[in-house]
Amino acid sequence: MDIYTEALTRTNIGGGPVWMTFTPLLGMSDVVRRFLQEKSPDRCVIGMTIEEALHYSAEERQKIIDSYPPHERECRTKGIPVLGSGRISPVEESKIAIEHRDFPSHWPRIGGMDFGWDHPFAAVELVWDRDTDTVYVARCHRLKEATPIEHAAAIRAWGKDLRWSWPRDGKRETLEGAGVALSEQYRDQGLYMLRDHAQFEDGSVSVEAGLMMMLDRFRTGKLKVFKEHLDWWEEFRLYHRKDGKEGRRRFAVRHPLCAHDAAVCQDQII
Repeated sequence: MDIYTEALTRTNIGGGPVWMTFTPLLGMSDVVRRFLQEKSPDRCVIGMTIEEALHYSAEERQKIIDSYPPHERECRTKGIPVLGSGRISPVEESKIAIEHRDFPSHWPRIGGMDFGWDHPFAAVELVWDRDTDTVYVARCHRLKEATPIEHAAAIRAWGKDLRWSWPRDGKRETLEGAGVALSEQYRDQGLYMLRDHAQFEDGSVSVEAGLMMMLDRFRTGKLKVFKEHLDWWEEFRLYHRKDGKEGRRRFAVRHPLCAHDAAVCQDQII
């Protein structure tokens, strides 16, 4: 960071830009974090993967990918910061990313939301193929520093009958809601909020247990995500543990993976 800010200072007179190109092998350094997590109209990140290096043939690109050790592969070939053993989901994106598709109307669907202000509010719609027990992330929404009215306006169009699962902190009140619990604020905006917060069938709530369920589905091909969901993929790539604990970034920890028809969902959560 001290080198970056010193270089930046040299542009104060002319106002010219600073260009950097590098592979983030040092992981979430202060400079990388500033560009990826501290959004500003004065900064821009342009990522490039090896798939865009068209001066290599497909066979040459694959040979290059295979030449790197697994823990460096996504950093070297996709520019994803190395998160080491702290990464929550050490899964290759190609294993879970799919092209956009339509789903039969009779497949169960459920929405899941996680509240936030400084860190973004996030919501997804999940669709379940009972025959193969595969869950798809069909829609996603992420926005920070916005009110329940604004979020509800964005996701209400997903369907008035879509049930919404919500985290335990939805029982708390906020200043903006004048003493009304967060879950009730969204219910007042016309969202079909489930009666109680997301939980396992025994009534417990465990982030780590949910993460392991999600990881199992990733590895067995039972959880798929559209390539177009860029906000989701950003969370997926950067979600990690710090000092053995869950990191700030989250993408679906509190989003439900319903094992029942949406009409009788028991609020199972991942």
